[in-house]
Amino acid sequence: MTSLLLLLACYSPTPEKTEAPAPKERKLTLASYTTPREAYRVILPAFAADWQQKTGEKVTFEESYQGSGAQARAVREGFEADVVALSLDPDVKVLEEAGLITSDWRASPWGGMVTRSLVVVAVRPGNPKKIQDWTDLIRPDVEVLTPNVRTSGGAMWNVLAIWGAGLRGHAGVTAGDDAGAIRLLGGVLGRVKVMDKGARESIVSFEKGVGDASITYEHEVLGARLAGKEMDYVIPPSTIQIENPVAMVDSYAKKHGNEDLALAFLAYLRTQPAQKAFADFGFRPLDSSVAPPNLALPADLFTIQDLGGWPSLKTRVFDKDGAYDQAAPK
Repeated sequence: MTSLLLLLACYSPTPEKTEAPAPKERKLTLASYTTPREAYRVILPAFAADWQQKTGEKVTFEESYQGSGAQARAVREGFEADVVALSLDPDVKVLEEAGLITSDWRASPWGGMVTRSLVVVAVRPGNPKKIQDWTDLIRPDVEVLTPNVRTSGGAMWNVLAIWGAGLRGHAGVTAGDDAGAIRLLGGVLGRVKVMDKGARESIVSFEKGVGDASITYEHEVLGARLAGKEMDYVIPPSTIQIENPVAMVDSYAKKHGNEDLALAFLAYLRTQPAQKAFADFGFRPLDSSVAPPNLALPADLFTIQDLGGWPSLKTRVFDKDGAYDQAAPK
């Protein structure tokens, strides 16, 4: 009996092996304009790895890319994006006015912006048409591409670059001559061969051989070069600095339980690794600690604020009977 008790006392069953619980999975939905697609395809997995290391949670992404104006309308009409990355401030305003964005997204670092670029003119290798300024796009031997302002934020930047250069006294226009700026814009629009719905579609048309010049984002040309395309570009003596916003769509992020995840993602976009990824794809980084690419500047680089700000420009340039309507070929 004593021996039996000793045996029982010494015996301890081997515990059953249990598998570690699988990490919790979460999905973040990003609605973006077209041109940063390649940069985001580097940034998204890097953020997911960083988030999983910090929290143990696995993140997957649903991504949508289309022209900025079209993207804003899609989110307004029910595409439940947690985060929007758009071409320009007014497209975010669309979602604010719809009650979908309720927080002060402009209070974020850099005024809610995440990347910069310039409006430039893409030309064929070697610049055979010798294009240097906006006035060269009016010549009868030059066919031009630019997207449609009704669907593309890039197109709106393009219009403001041309009209603003004229208004500021460049491209043969006297400073402050609004009618002259409209004539300059009208001359360029009169040479437009194709108006695609987005900036990416427009540069793809140019890559396929359509047109002699494409008004576009600088980073579109640099991105095309990275992809092995032969393309040059010209920075006109006077052009506009592009600033691109990002924001959490509060209504949808809250509905999905993703407010913490969305805010963390927005913060990550402003870190050195993310800013470097943007720079690697031709954007001009906002983070001064990221070495900027060796890119030239025009003699006159102006901003939206220099032209009076988005609220006044929406009315003055893009509303019915504004400068764009007056300039567009009838």
